[in-house]
Amino acid sequence: MKLRKKITLIFIVCGLAIITSCNNDDDATSNVIVPMTIADFVTNNADYSSLLAALKKTSLDKTLAEDGPFTVFAPNNSAFTTFLDGAALEDVPTETLTQLLLNHVIGAKVTSNDLSTGYVKNLAQESTTKANISMYINTSSGVVINGESTVLTADINTDNGVIHAIDKVISLPTVVTFATADGEFSNLVAALTRDDQSDQNYVATLSTANGTSPAPFTVFAPTDKAFSNLLTELNAGSLADIAKATLTATLNLHVVAGTNVRAEDLASGTVTTLGGDITADAGQSTLTDSNNRVSNIIVTDVQAANGVIHVIDKVILPAL
Repeated sequence: MKLRKKITLIFIVCGLAIITSCNNDDDATSNVIVPMTIADFVTNNADYSSLLAALKKTSLDKTLAEDGPFTVFAPNNSAFTTFLDGAALEDVPTETLTQLLLNHVIGAKVTSNDLSTGYVKNLAQESTTKANISMYINTSSGVVINGESTVLTADINTDNGVIHAIDKVISLPTVVTFATADGEFSNLVAALTRDDQSDQNYVATLSTANGTSPAPFTVFAPTDKAFSNLLTELNAGSLADIAKATLTATLNLHVVAGTNVRAEDLASGTVTTLGGDITADAGQSTLTDSNNRVSNIIVTDVQAANGVIHVIDKVILPAL
């Protein structure tokens, strides 16, 4: 009988020991699993102190502590130093800084595996329409945003999204930004910057910020293939064979000044460009020039901070 009592007591003690051990393990595990939002990550990493200061100034630190999900392209301190170029963060107007920061945020979780070459929308807004601004992602060699900022470290996962560390602050894009970043527009850029077009100063004009005339702009941007087809149509060997006056008149026909006309607002009828009138058919998504040549709008609403781009498959020409 005494032996049986001893054995029973041993089992009870062992059972208590096992239960205590399991409880301790659970406590250890619960201490390791700590919620980490994007705002927490920025707060806890010294190399993002400038980003944190900017987020706090605009109260976006509270936004990035919410459920999300968000994707943030996060500039480090060195990137902010380069961007400010000796100025103080306090000197940047709060609304300007807010839109600049939102230009780094996508309202969804987008990992590196989800990224491909093309356009996505971020949370910044064009001021006249409040439309979300686009960003051009190029994944041909790493990940480059708007032709200026490169992802250094991808897929820093948090509880409310993902962070991609970048080496430069992403400036609010102009229509020129997308023309130069997107390889589909290399011939358009070559035409705009041809030496004999310098008196038109297209790059400076199309870089004008909203709030300053003649911005905003609506640009009908021909692809490289459209320019290649144009050379064949005109029996020209290269862009250099097109006369200065003809090229100027042609380029002007692709720009509407003073308005940001998105696809849903494009009405059928006359469209007055810098180079004269063309005709739009909103139902067919086409533009017709004075030669009855029809251009199809193949991509719409590439939204910059100072205007919108609609991509077309045929160059619009003045009367020939």
